[in-house]
Amino acid sequence: MLLQRTFALALRRAASPRVVLPLAARRTLTTTMIRRDTNKTKDIVGQIKTFNEVKTEEDLIGPGAVSGTVPTDYEQATGLERLEILGKMEGVDVFDTGPLDASRTGTMVSPIVVQSFGEERYLGCTGCPADSHVTIWLTVSKDRPIERCPECGSVYKMEYIGAEASHDDHHHDDHRIDDGQPIDLPTMADFVKPNYW
Repeated sequence: MLLQRTFALALRRAASPRVVLPLAARRTLTTTMIRRDTNKTKDIVGQIKTFNEVKTEEDLIGPGAVSGTVPTDYEQATGLERLEILGKMEGVDVFDTGPLDASRTGTMVSPIVVQSFGEERYLGCTGCPADSHVTIWLTVSKDRPIERCPECGSVYKMEYIGAEASHDDHHHDDHRIDDGQPIDLPTMADFVKPNYW
């Protein structure tokens, strides 16, 4: 039965005429080069400020791309992303992503200082010497600048170097009770037995 079907299929294929398309009718994959107008590109590059020229938030808005072209990150990035790109172009690590000092264990007298532009920062402790234990993530903040690693005991202190908040705004992110006293939010240290300290 299988042989009969295979033979019948082969006869039908042989009997049907084959259509051969002329070479011009076949579709080929082609690309075209779009030449950018160098004068328009120079105008955009002249509008972009360098890292040292950034003074206000308005300086962190990209000029966009020339009409008819695809914008690059350099042309369209805004805000912190733009600040990071401009910094990288000049060799400045804006967000200080380098590793922490792992050559010593921080103590309460001499903690490992971590600078922050924000009011809160996360840091990963791997012990001393580096990679002596798994990464333990700690949170230091403007309200609670000192934190201790529960694994190795290393102490970290956040140094806030960001802009001070203006007192004319009415947005208060601090946690307060009705009587006006600040609440000290619980951390891991609150759940450890006091005799371990």
